[in-house]
Formats: sequence, structure tokens, C-alpha cells
Amino acid sequence: MSKKHHENAPITARQLTDEFMRLKKGSVSRRHFLGVTGLGLAAAVMSRFPGAGAFNSAAYAAEDLGTQLSIATWPNYHDPATFENFKAATGVAVEVNVFGSNEEMLAKIQAGASGWSLFVPTNYTISTYQKLGLIEELDLSKIPNFSQESQNARFTDQGKIDGKTYALPKNWGTTGFAVNTSKVKSPIKTWKDFFDLAQTEADGRAMVHDYQLTTIGSALVALGYDFNSIKADELAKAEELLIKVKPHLFAINSDYQPSMRSTDAWMTMCWTNDGAQLNRDMPEIAYILGTDGGEIWTDYYAIPKDAPNKAAGYALLNYLMDPANAVKEHIANGAPTTDSRVIALLPAEITGNKIVYPDEAALTPLEFGAAVTLTDPGRAELMARFKSA
Repeated sequence: MSKKHHENAPITARQLTDEFMRLKKGSVSRRHFLGVTGLGLAAAVMSRFPGAGAFNSAAYAAEDLGTQLSIATWPNYHDPATFENFKAATGVAVEVNVFGSNEEMLAKIQAGASGWSLFVPTNYTISTYQKLGLIEELDLSKIPNFSQESQNARFTDQGKIDGKTYALPKNWGTTGFAVNTSKVKSPIKTWKDFFDLAQTEADGRAMVHDYQLTTIGSALVALGYDFNSIKADELAKAEELLIKVKPHLFAINSDYQPSMRSTDAWMTMCWTNDGAQLNRDMPEIAYILGTDGGEIWTDYYAIPKDAPNKAAGYALLNYLMDPANAVKEHIANGAPTTDSRVIALLPAEITGNKIVYPDEAALTPLEFGAAVTLTDPGRAELMARFKSA
């Protein structure tokens, strides 16, 4: 970034991502990063969205927010400045717990005393959490920054059950594959191609998620079956394929960015946000949606029934629903937003990015995960056998 760039001048998306990568590499201080991006982008956003971003500790003085809260979320999923800015505004430090699957999150919260005051479950899990009494109905009066009118119902409906709101959307996305095209030269368009290449040209260099929904679901799709199938005969065929491909895999891991960046891995199952981040920094890494099917998803914010600091959980959720804060999350994260207010603030290079906002034709074959897959014993047992084989 040019030395001429003043801290309070508007910052472009490209400059923000450059500064973010410099911070990750340790070449700039966190203070510098916050000064340039936190203040700069806020200035740019506020000038385009009058009245947004009104948030300070005085607004929450009537309620004791404590000094700390814990959030459970996904890898590479937040702008690191978000939680620093929230602490500056409220005095509440945010501890981040990272998980690789919804099953992991569910097991942790079912065990009790997770310690989380906010967490990030995926659309198909909300009904199970509600049924088990693990999340509370949200008091929307405590989240004034949320606007139902500006939400895209296609991606947000599963946060509501019987007319009550249990979760608010963070972002939506897809599950495809990331491929280093400088290493893998063969064309790859389908999940069948993915599993074939994992055993041939990308032998020893492919990764699958440590997550039954996407790993089993994508194997099912490769065989011509439904992504959400729980039919015993179809799961048996998916298991055959996964056991066959396993000796050829580099790893089974939902945190795959480091291996793709180092080129230890050349191909991986991948979520939108990771695909966008990888392609931004290494343009030779393409993000591809299977033309034969796969997953479309929405991730939500929810508050556990046993949250130790509900007041701070609500405060952070309200902060994250502010378009001025959400836009920075989306620029750093790379996943598409469900909120039209945020879309209006995003630079054209992001809204025009086909990784982040694919054409409708690319989305048509994709399916939302089904609630039954979370708790189906057949799928759980298959995944356990695959990992231990």
C-alpha cells in the first residue's frame, strides 16, 4: 500500500485483502492493520450508508457484557479485525473456537458446558438443535441491526421454525472443489471427475473433508445418487468408492488451505469462501462446482441455551448484523451475503466474482443438506469406517 494512503481515506477491497495477507504473514502489526482497514473501510462504508455502524460501549452500558465470550465457528471464516474492533467498542474479548464439521459442534454442545455464547451452525442442523432444546429462540429486540426485509428468503428460511426465529444468517455458499490447474491438467467438471483424478493424475495430492455431509454426499453424487441419500444400498456404494480412493488421498481434513497453498495438495473438496481466498492469492487455483450436483448451504449464528454470557452473545450478534461490519467480514471471508444492504456496499469486483456469486445455472444442480443426514447412524458409521480404514 502506498505511503500516501491516509488512514482515514477510503480503502479498496484489493487494498484490504493485501493488508490482510500482510498481517497473516507477520509483515505488518495488528495495530497497523486495524488502523488502515478498520478505520479506512469504516469511513468508506459509512459514507455510502448513512446511519449504519452506530455501535459503542455506551449503547450497552445498561447491560453488563462481562469481559469475554467464546464463539464456535469454521476455519478461515472471519475478518480478524472484527473481533478486535468489537473488543474496542465493548471491552469484551472474543475467544474463537474452530471446528471442521457440524457433527463435531453438535457433540460438543450436547456434552454440555461448551462455553460458547455464540456459534455458527449450518442450515440443515437448526431444526435438530431446536428439537433437542439446545438453542434459544432469539429476542430480535436485542438485535436491532438485523433487517428481515433485506434478507434473501432462499438462504434464510431455515433459521425459522413454527414462525419463531432461532438463528440469523451469516452467509451462504456452495461446496465444490479447488484445483491447482498448474499441476492438474485434465479437465474436471464433475464429482465423478474429482474421484477419478484423485486416483490417477492427482494421486497422493487430493483432499476430502473430515465431514460426512460433504464427503459422503459428494461420493453419492459422483455415483449418480442424491447428495442427501440415507438409503443403505446407495451408502454401501459410496463407501466402496471412498475406501477405494482413500489410499490415494493426501489427507482427510476440513482445514485444507495450508496444504493447497504449499502445493502439497493439488485438489480438494472446498467451500466458496476458501475457494475465493485461494483463487485471490493463487490464481492458478480454480474453484469449480460439479455439474452433476453437490451442496448449497447457509451458515447461521445461534445462541446456545446454556450460553454463559448471553448479553455479550447478543451484543456480538447485533454487531455482526450491522452492514458496516458485515461488509468487512464478507470481503475478508469471501462467502456471499444473504443481506441486500451488504451487497449494496460490496465492491463490483466481489459481486461480479463468479466464485462468490455464481450464475443461477451453476446453482441449479445443487441441494441444501437435509436435517436427517446430521443424525443418521448409517452415515456416521460409514464415515467412521472410512476414516479408520
